[in-house]
Amino acid sequence: MVVIRLSRGGAKARPYFNIVVADKRNRLGGRFIERIGFYNPSAVGAAEGLRLAQDRLAYWTGVGAQVSPTVERLVKQAAKAAA
Repeated sequence: MVVIRLSRGGAKARPYFNIVVADKRNRLGGRFIERIGFYNPSAVGAAEGLRLAQDRLAYWTGVGAQVSPTVERLVKQAAKAAA
């Protein structure tokens, strides 16, 4: 099954997450199909905290990819910020 989930990066105590489309059988930080955005929980000031390619998200969910609960929450957060 294909899932849309977070992949952690960044330094110790300074997390940075890529939003990736990956096969569920691959490990969390491993191989992925496509990177569709990022999430920086420690962004302050003018730094961008969340970027998501809505068109690619719609494509992957349209072909059957499952969205993780955390990414689903971030998508709703991005939609609310855009409105």
